[in-house]
Amino acid sequence: MNQSQLENLTHNNDIVMSKRHFMRNIACGSLIAVGGGVPEIAKATAWSFPSSRSVALENVHTGDKIKLTYFENGRYVRGALHEISYALRDYHNDIVYPIDPALIDQLHDLKNTLGMNKPFHIVSGYRSPSTNANLRRTNHKVARHSLHMEGRAIDIKIEGVRTKTIRDAALSLRSGGVGYYPYAHFVHLDTGDIRTWRK
Repeated sequence: MNQSQLENLTHNNDIVMSKRHFMRNIACGSLIAVGGGVPEIAKATAWSFPSSRSVALENVHTGDKIKLTYFENGRYVRGALHEISYALRDYHNDIVYPIDPALIDQLHDLKNTLGMNKPFHIVSGYRSPSTNANLRRTNHKVARHSLHMEGRAIDIKIEGVRTKTIRDAALSLRSGGVGYYPYAHFVHLDTGDIRTWRK
């Protein structure tokens, strides 16, 4: 994918992904309102839909480290999304692919849910079809149609935080798929249907 395609996708996601994130938080606020009244809606929305969002990432394979604000003034920051996509590139062949901004929103929300500012250690970000096929030959757990190939999935761990703790926090967000890999010590997140599994 060339630079022009990446910029077009980023531009098109400016409004669509922002709306998705907003509607998800409104839904969460509505649930809180049932038990706690209107003030709790305002509190929940203010906490989960800030004017700016930031994330810190460290790729365990490439050594890339970034800490940046990727959303501010009601829009995604195009340059920041490019940096994130590069940091999450397929390290086997250096292919860069646009990462779904909603996936980065999940990381931001997960950071807030855990109440920490530690960087997410990236075990796997984008995977090219050829890399995914090669991994499937040696590991039957790798999905044939993995969302990693669409820039919609990420495998993470956090130094000093139990994998189960990360999994439980991710499940509470109800933002997409959550895979629990306790023996490999990482958690999978994606922007697909809400579901969970353990391997």
